[in-house]
Amino acid sequence: MAKYSSKINKIRSFALILIFVGFLVMYLGIFFRQSALLMTLFMLLGMLFIIASTGVYFWIGMLSTKTVQVVCPNCGKHTKILGKVDMCMYCNEPLTLDRNLEGKEFDEKYNKKSRP
Repeated sequence: MAKYSSKINKIRSFALILIFVGFLVMYLGIFFRQSALLMTLFMLLGMLFIIASTGVYFWIGMLSTKTVQVVCPNCGKHTKILGKVDMCMYCNEPLTLDRNLEGKEFDEKYNKKSRP
């Protein structure tokens, strides 16, 4: 069985990974101290990763304001649903607002728009 998690948490995790990659790339620049050009290039590239992370955090923050807040029937905590189906941010309970999908096996493909 595939491991699912909340879409918002996945995007936040991606942004956090971008920050760490940015720091790693900047750290690699230290090994090129002899070449000011290469060291500067690594530092700027690392900074671009961190700026991209800031953009992703801003985007998910704006997207998070448009979500629907529900109370999870399993853990009783307030969570956000993004799309037709999503997981609880706390207990990974499958959630949906679509009555036609209630009782069906959880699948992230339900969020994709199908073409006729």
